[in-house]
Amino acid sequence: MNLPTKHRQVLLIDDDAKQLRVITLRLETEGYSVASAASGADALAQLRDVRPHLVLTDLRMPGIDGVELLAQVQNRMPGVPVVLLSAHGDIDDAVRALHGGAVDFLTKPVDRERLLECLQRYIPTQDPAPAVGSQWAADLVTRSPTMAAILEDARRVARTDATVLVTGASGSGKELMARAIHRGSARSTRPFVAINCSAVPAELLESELFGHRRGAFTGATANHSGLFRAAEGGSIFLDEIGDMPAELQVKLLRVLQEREVRPVGETQTVAVNVRVISATHCDLEARVQSGTFREDLFYRLNVVRLRLPALAERREDIPLLVTHCLSQLAAAGGPRHAYSPEALNLLVGAPWPGNVRQLMNVVEQTVALAPGRVISAALVRKCLGEASGELPSFDEARSAFTQNYLQQLLEVAGGNISYAARLAGRNRSDFYKLLNRYGITPGEFKRSFEIAQEAQG
Repeated sequence: MNLPTKHRQVLLIDDDAKQLRVITLRLETEGYSVASAASGADALAQLRDVRPHLVLTDLRMPGIDGVELLAQVQNRMPGVPVVLLSAHGDIDDAVRALHGGAVDFLTKPVDRERLLECLQRYIPTQDPAPAVGSQWAADLVTRSPTMAAILEDARRVARTDATVLVTGASGSGKELMARAIHRGSARSTRPFVAINCSAVPAELLESELFGHRRGAFTGATANHSGLFRAAEGGSIFLDEIGDMPAELQVKLLRVLQEREVRPVGETQTVAVNVRVISATHCDLEARVQSGTFREDLFYRLNVVRLRLPALAERREDIPLLVTHCLSQLAAAGGPRHAYSPEALNLLVGAPWPGNVRQLMNVVEQTVALAPGRVISAALVRKCLGEASGELPSFDEARSAFTQNYLQQLLEVAGGNISYAARLAGRNRSDFYKLLNRYGITPGEFKRSFEIAQEAQG
């Protein structure tokens, strides 16, 4: 469930009364709820009654300083992010605090835009508490306008008994959406049963769904009620419905039409009261056109369709999803980890063909392999492999272009410095300085030119 800004609480600690007042007013103007404390001890006392979404604390304070307060917050509330405020002279200490588990630090005087960007990055737009009651969609963490619109549609359809088809690439959260719809419905107290239609052999899928009578086939040593009857009063989720065998599609159509199942080997049908939510990563319309999926079944399943975007279409959610996953890992008993800004930028820029599932796997992998509490860009690159999708900084891009340009000039000039400098419109002295700055040895190009000349004649 999306949290209004005013419900996102920040615990602010600073022994400087003026700073405390200025930052409090700034945050409250932006709609945040602020609990302020003038000391670490005061903050710890407030934590007995307040559970903030983020702690923003000064680094240098008498008594309990920011580093000690960080450790106390991690011990009491391992999922709550801590951001440090530091003077320019304290940056080394702030960096060491990052290794202790702080998620970020801001230098004083605090820049307004940098502060708000930090809060938006680390404060979830959804309450990460277990999804019950009004928290029906808490597992679908997002700040994406596209996802917000889909969740609003899901909230409306959850209140009905309409059949729902969820589409989207593998790993985009189709089962999470199905579970959210179930939790938001009047059926939430009844079972939610899921099956992947592509993971069960075709000859067994009918029995798994509809049940069988003892002796109906070899290996049927006992009666089996089937998943539709197991979901009585609740919801059944048919994942990868597009892979259902053609002979079973007509039987599923009959179940949807008649609201009854006939177990394998039985002559009598059994009435069922089940909501059907299906999902697929494939283009069902194309399969209907090719004749591999029944058109009448498609229309029965496609009463309401929810299309989930790929993670690359909602990159603004990546920092939030990462923070959510780190909080879950910390709540499970592990230490609180954080990504360096460069590492987080790598995650945001990666292509993510495996979508949210792949992102969560990479987060767990980097946490498991991290030697300290701050996860580096190098480790993220290692875990992403060739899929890092890293965007270079402006300075890095300019440096790479200049180096490549100088090398091309030397190749054209056959290693002749004077000629290459004239081509570049620089004097010889300046050109030498450029070569030294970028570690380029002109003799290598002269030798390559001579070898090429010898080979030609």
